[in-house]
Amino acid sequence: MAIAPAKLSDPVVSAFVAAVNAHDRDAFLALLTPDATMSDDGTDRDLHEWIDREIFDSGGHMDVQSESEGGRRLVADYRNDTWGEMRTAWRFTVQGDRISRFETGQA
Repeated sequence: MAIAPAKLSDPVVSAFVAAVNAHDRDAFLALLTPDATMSDDGTDRDLHEWIDREIFDSGGHMDVQSESEGGRRLVADYRNDTWGEMRTAWRFTVQGDRISRFETGQA
């Protein structure tokens, strides 16, 4: 049973998931620090290129299945038009009310 974004423990991570699922690139970017970084399957990627390809240009959607570490670590069924659906792990580094880094990969 998926956890609704509004029910996630960390409000910044909750807003991240909500922005992904609403395909709201502006809201998503507003949640990131200016120097935010990310990795996919252990390899650092160009954040803007990756989010366009994997989230916003391909209809990305997260169904969160579990959370830990105060809501800063998620396991989600992630789907997009490119890859279909897969079980993914997400880890967030939050500074104040913004995300400075997120890491994702297959779970």
